[in-house]
Amino acid sequence: MLQALRTLPAPVTGDQLARNTGVSVRSVYRDIETLRAGGADIGGERGFGFTLIDDGSLRPRTFSRIEIEALTLGLAQVRKMGDSALAAAADAVLAKVAATLPSTGQQHVLHAVSRVHRFGDQASQDLADRVDMDLIRQGCWREEELEIMYTDRDGAVTHRAIWPLAIVYLDRMLVVLARCCLREDFRIFRFERISVVTATGNNFRPRRAALLRTYLALLDEESKRQ
Repeated sequence: MLQALRTLPAPVTGDQLARNTGVSVRSVYRDIETLRAGGADIGGERGFGFTLIDDGSLRPRTFSRIEIEALTLGLAQVRKMGDSALAAAADAVLAKVAATLPSTGQQHVLHAVSRVHRFGDQASQDLADRVDMDLIRQGCWREEELEIMYTDRDGAVTHRAIWPLAIVYLDRMLVVLARCCLREDFRIFRFERISVVTATGNNFRPRRAALLRTYLALLDEESKRQ
């Protein structure tokens, strides 16, 4: 409920809150009173809508104006480059941060001067949404082996078992750094060449952090030689 009040344009009606949170309007009014009793300063009333004035659940934050610019710019980059789930998460983070700021800081968030524009953004987002990004992220988080169908540069389609280590957002390209079980070596897999992703249930915990450090060091050495 608090997150809905943070993100929806104020004043937010009971019907809007009910649709957003999946509860009845009657429950919305009851929850509003519970939140008020818990310390959240929520203005408004039934029939007129509600406005979150002071969020008692989050501790106040103090950021300088340049720090606010950095936050808004970084999260805007995530919205542009990430899949729909990551973009939604960026919006939620910014709303939570803004809710902890004094009114002046909230105005700085709304009127940040830094902007992000990347040519081909929509194509990158379409690619990210076509591939099961969430499954790959979960594979990295859980250190779980994945199976993929992958088309190599010569057009040959192979079935691979991989240990996903990290997702990397390059300019106009999205890749996953992984340990390839077929080749028994580190590999970079381009997302546009991945057609199917499934979880095997096999994990490689707790090796992800160490493997990623090793792979990044190898990539760094290779870049220095070029």
